Amino acid sequence: MSNNTRKKIRITKRKKRSKKRLLFMLAIAIIGVFIVVNYGLNLLQRADDVVTEAYESDGRDKSELRDKIVDPKFDNVSILIMGVDSSDKRENAASARTDTLMLATLNKDDKSVKLISIPRDSYVYIPEVGYEDKINHAHAFGGTKAAIETVENLFNIPVDYYLKVNFEAFIDVVDALDGITVEVPYDFSEQDSKDRANAIQLYAGLQDLDGEEALALARTRKLDNDIERGKRQQEIIKAIVDKAISLSSIFKYDDMIEAMRGNLATNMSPSEMKSFVSYGTSGTNLDFETMTLEGENYQPNKIYYWKLDEIALNETKSKLQQHLEITPSVQTYTESNADSQYENASPSIE
Repeated sequence: MSNNTRKKIRITKRKKRSKKRLLFMLAIAIIGVFIVVNYGLNLLQRADDVVTEAYESDGRDKSELRDKIVDPKFDNVSILIMGVDSSDKRENAASARTDTLMLATLNKDDKSVKLISIPRDSYVYIPEVGYEDKINHAHAFGGTKAAIETVENLFNIPVDYYLKVNFEAFIDVVDALDGITVEVPYDFSEQDSKDRANAIQLYAGLQDLDGEEALALARTRKLDNDIERGKRQQEIIKAIVDKAISLSSIFKYDDMIEAMRGNLATNMSPSEMKSFVSYGTSGTNLDFETMTLEGENYQPNKIYYWKLDEIALNETKSKLQQHLEITPSVQTYTESNADSQYENASPSIE
């Protein structure tokens, strides 16, 4: 056999091997795409199931402050986030107070979010009962509808959607993400979700927290106040969102979805919830601004409240209205003398 013949045979064999490798790589790629597509379809179906199970009407088609039914695909909307102080152990979901209240406004064009924490002891007018009390009592007085109406009256903006979660959901979501990284401001001990005293011990510094530890950080206010507590909760929410939309968390979505099963209530349909995905996948950085409500301590009849600063509150109202690009309606309640309102109030929930 001549050298040229041998050379031709070797070249032919290399081409066959190259074709085989190419076919093998192509097969692997096709299988990979098939797995990802099926994983995605499975996630969508499971997410649809969870949201469908969680659907709970707030008793209205739209806010009375809206002249139309909004669509989050096209409209700027608001979401009230309620962390309810309830659990399987306590069995108090129907009469629970809101341990956390946050209002998010979302601007579709800017891909921006403004997130404001509402101190739980804020002294506000509660339409459900017709007098002023702590805002976290609104849910105990009249459930979701009463909480929404109170927040709408406070800011004079519509609340389009709500998300209500309990302690178990918060813990399970953080654990599904393999924890989050946040700054712990100081050393402290706190009870856990089973109400065991000093079960959680944390030390100051930037660190990874699991679900129980993140909940303890979100709940504690032993060494500061409700305003600082609200700021910590905002940072925790941001840490959860940042990790959830990162590529490293893609294959953790199924655990996150399951974490919400039975622990979530919302007036969003599955399609409406999917519309918010564009805020995290638009290819641009999400403009995320956090806000708080200024005020001062107020103690009529030796009961502690957080009395909101009216000037700062009006500035916040204006900012939220501009972000939603809405024209404010006529305020339905004008604050009168707080002391006289308090005198006519029924006993406060403590």
